[in-house]
Amino acid sequence: MKKWKLDRIISVATLLTSVIALVLVLKKPAPVASPQAPAVAAANAQSFQTKLQQMDQPADPGQPPAEVHLTSDEVSAAIAQAAGAIPAAEGVNLNPSSPDSSVAPGQPEVKDYQVNFDGDVAHGQFLTQIGGKDVWVTLSGHLGSKDGYATFDPTEFKVGDLNVPVSLVNDALQKRLNEQRDRLKLPDNVGGIKVENGELVMTQK
Repeated sequence: MKKWKLDRIISVATLLTSVIALVLVLKKPAPVASPQAPAVAAANAQSFQTKLQQMDQPADPGQPPAEVHLTSDEVSAAIAQAAGAIPAAEGVNLNPSSPDSSVAPGQPEVKDYQVNFDGDVAHGQFLTQIGGKDVWVTLSGHLGSKDGYATFDPTEFKVGDLNVPVSLVNDALQKRLNEQRDRLKLPDNVGGIKVENGELVMTQK
C-alpha cells in the first residue's frame, strides 16, 4: 500500500513537472530589448550602414586599424531592415543571406528578432515555431572571430521562460553554426568582431 502511494505521488509530481515545463516553454520571456518606433528604427538602420561604410576607407599610414562601434539598437534595426520589416534606404544593398531571405527545407521559420549587448555578452531572442506553437528562444554568449569567421560561445539558452543547460545544447549549436559557416564569414574589410562595453566592435582589416 505504501509503495502504491509512493508511486502515485511520483506520478503526480512527474505530471506536474511536465505541465510546468510546458507552460514555461510556451510563456513569453522578458524581452532582451525594447521595441523601436519605426522612425527611430529607420534612423538606426541608416546609422548602421553609415558606420559600416567607414570600414571601406583605407587607414592612414602608421595609424592602427579603424574600429566601428555599433549599438544593439543599430544592429537590431539593421536585422529588421534585412528581414524587410522596415524599408531599406535608397542605394543600400541588403545582404542576400539575411535571416529570412532563404530558409532551407526543414529549418524553422524565424518570425521576430531582438538583440541586446550587455558588457561583453550578446543576447539574442527570436520567435520561431516548435511543434506548431510559437515559441521564443533566447540565446546569450560571447561573440568573437577566428580565421575570418564569426564565432559564438553560449553562456545561456532559454526556450520560452525555461532555462536549458548550455551543456545540453552547445554541441548541437556548434554543429549548426559549422553547417552555416558560409553565413558567418566576415566581410573582406573586417578583421575581427567582439562585444565590449555594451557595443559590437568591428575592427578594420
